[in-house]
Amino acid sequence: MRVLCIARHEFLAEHLCRVFEGIGVATAPCVGAAAAIAMVPKHEPDVVICDYDMLATMSLAEWEHNQLLRDIPVIAVSLTRHPGEAHLLDVNGIAGFIYLPTLEPADAQRLLAGLRRDRGGVIAPAASTAQPWPRTTPSVAQLR
Repeated sequence: MRVLCIARHEFLAEHLCRVFEGIGVATAPCVGAAAAIAMVPKHEPDVVICDYDMLATMSLAEWEHNQLLRDIPVIAVSLTRHPGEAHLLDVNGIAGFIYLPTLEPADAQRLLAGLRRDRGGVIAPAASTAQPWPRTTPSVAQLR
């Protein structure tokens, strides 16, 4: 599974990558929504993990109207907001919410597996034209 980790700054994006690599998924860090929109065609993520506070300040309209992007589930992740404080699930169509301080690896694996998008018979990612996903997280600068 390939997960794109989006945050407002490089440190947080790379932290999210390390956390999710710890549960056995390939990750790539990304800073900001515009960069994420540009990275999706190159990396073809199965799921997007996005900093909750960043989602609260942006519209997902471009994401929802783009044919390539709209089928990729977006999970909001927070270090500070408890699940009861997650209002974006109803507003922006977010597929899930993870409160990082209480993250249980098995729960995160089940959530990610349930959201993995069906590629409808498309060539397997390893054989596609997508750029390879590193098992170890490169810096954001290396992905540009």
